[in-house]
Amino acid sequence: MRAGYLVFGEVETGGRVRCSGACNIVAASFRERSLTSDCGSGIPGAQPVSFCRRHIDELKRADYYLCEKSDGIRCLMYFTRDGDHEVHYLIDRKNEYYWVPGLHFPLPNDKTFRKFHTETIIDGELVIDTIGGKKILKYLVFDCLMIDNKPVMERTLDKRLAYFREYVYNPYRHLCKTFPQEVDFFPFQLEFKRMEFSYAIEVVFRDILPKLPHGNDGLIFTCRTSPYTFGTDTKILKWKPSEENSVDFRLKLEFPVISRSDLDNDSDEESDDEDDDEEVVDYDAKPSFHLYAYYGDQGEDSYQKFGDMYVTDDEWEELKALGQPLDEEIVECRMDEEKRWKFMRFRKDKKDANHISTVNSVIESIEDAVGQDELIRSWKEVRDAWKQRNAQQPGQQQQGQRPPQQGQQQQQQQRQ
Repeated sequence: MRAGYLVFGEVETGGRVRCSGACNIVAASFRERSLTSDCGSGIPGAQPVSFCRRHIDELKRADYYLCEKSDGIRCLMYFTRDGDHEVHYLIDRKNEYYWVPGLHFPLPNDKTFRKFHTETIIDGELVIDTIGGKKILKYLVFDCLMIDNKPVMERTLDKRLAYFREYVYNPYRHLCKTFPQEVDFFPFQLEFKRMEFSYAIEVVFRDILPKLPHGNDGLIFTCRTSPYTFGTDTKILKWKPSEENSVDFRLKLEFPVISRSDLDNDSDEESDDEDDDEEVVDYDAKPSFHLYAYYGDQGEDSYQKFGDMYVTDDEWEELKALGQPLDEEIVECRMDEEKRWKFMRFRKDKKDANHISTVNSVIESIEDAVGQDELIRSWKEVRDAWKQRNAQQPGQQQQGQRPPQQGQQQQQQQRQ
C-alpha cells in the first residue's frame, strides 16, 4: 500500500482526503467482478456527452433528471471488507484506487450499528462546501451500481437512487443523528446530489445555482429510464455555457531545430567550424504546442494529433514560470472567438486525454451552442411533454419517478 492524498485539481482549494493506494490485487478483483473490461483505462463509470440544440427535443421525448455540474473530483466509491472490517475505496479518473479510513455505513434495521455494507458501488463526486466561513468536504452521490453484491445497473435511475436511499443512505443518516459527535471525525460527509425534474431549468438557474456552497460549471441531465452505462452514455447530457466548453488534450511540445552556429552566435561562445552545420534543438526558443486526442488502446496509434494550442509570448513566459514539466501533460483547452485552442489548466487528475468521440461532441456543442436563455425558454414544452407522457401512470409509479430528495420529502410529509 502506498500512502498519499486524493487532491483536488487546483491546489489552492486545499481539498484533499487522506488515503492510501489500493493494492493491485484489490483493484484487479474489483475490475473482474464488478465492472469488467468495458471500462477502458479511464474512470470505470458513465461519461456524459455535450449538450447540443437537438438535445432540447430529447428532453421532450424522455424523462430526465436535472442537477448542477459541480466543480469537484469525480470518483466511484467501493464498499468491501477485509476479514471482519469494512473497507472503502475511492476510484479516481485515472482508475487508481485509494483506501479511505474512518468511514462507516451500517446496514438497515441494525440497532447496534455494527453490521456494514460490502460489495457496494456508488457514483459521485467530492466537493468543498463553504458554509459560514468553514470548508466542509462532502461526497455527493448521484448514482448507484451495486448494493451488497446485488447489481442494480439495469434498473432505472429513480429505482437505483431509491434503493441506495433506503438501504444505504437512510441508515447512514440515522447513524449521524444518533452519534452527531462522531461526524467531525469522518473524512467527509456523504449527501445526495440534489436533483430536479428536467423542466425545473428556470428554477435551477434562478434559485439553486446562486446559492450553491461550492463551485459550479454547468448542468447535467440524466435520463430517468435508462440503465447505468459504462463509458460514454448518450443519455447523460452535459450543458455548459459555450465559452466554458472545453476539451482535455495531451500536450506535446516541439522545439525548433537550428544550426549549431546560430546557437553559438546567440550565446556569444566560440565554436568549432566543423560542427557549425550540425543541427541542434533550441530549448530556449518558444516551441509549437501540439494537441493530441485519444483514439483508444491502439498501441502507438492511441494518440493522434488533432490541432495546436495558441500561446502568446507572455503566456509562454507564464507557463515556464510554473517550473513544472509541460510535455506529455493533459491540458484542458477552450476554443476562443477565432476558433483557436487556448490553455485553461492542467488536468493532473486524468490519465488520458478525451477520446476523439468526446472531442467531436464538444466541438459540435460549441458550434451548435444552446445559450442559457434558450435553454430556459424550453422549460414549458419540456414540462408539458413530461406531464403528457406520465398522465396515465398510477400514483405509486409517479412517486417512484421523483428525484431522490423529493421522494424523501413526500414520505416525511405523509408520516406527519
